[in-house]
Amino acid sequence: MSEAKPARMSRTTMTDIIFPSDTNYHGTMFGGIVMRYIDKIATIASMRHSRRGVVTASSDSLDFLAPVKVGEAIMLEAYVSWTHRSSMEVFVKVESENLFTGERKTTATSFLTFVALDDQGKPTPVPAVIPETDEERRLFDSAEERYQARKKRKAERDNNSH
Repeated sequence: MSEAKPARMSRTTMTDIIFPSDTNYHGTMFGGIVMRYIDKIATIASMRHSRRGVVTASSDSLDFLAPVKVGEAIMLEAYVSWTHRSSMEVFVKVESENLFTGERKTTATSFLTFVALDDQGKPTPVPAVIPETDEERRLFDSAEERYQARKKRKAERDNNSH
């Protein structure tokens, strides 16, 4: 396994403008399109951290906080917030911007887990992550709790499938 890397090394940003074809009958962005953006940017952040192919292991949470309206810009930011052997927790923050007024809102936050794969498609170790900012440290410090919750959900799923 390679040396630990600062969270900023995986930081990835993406901006797009929302057109009518991206919206529902309320004139707000389809949640599924937001989810696609989140999965895409989180994939890039986890590949930047691991320098490996990755698969989405889980979408742990997605909280929609405010709608994104037609004509607004959507901005996403993602980075690896914590790692465990071959898995990486990725935090994604989604904001919208009214391009006429400059008003910005946090519209969604999400945690996803990705697993790095070796050349044979098997899970492979990833570097640890070094948090540097206050937000990165807060997410890093609370990650073990989210990891245990993921493990518990998986165990409950496994028990219910028998």
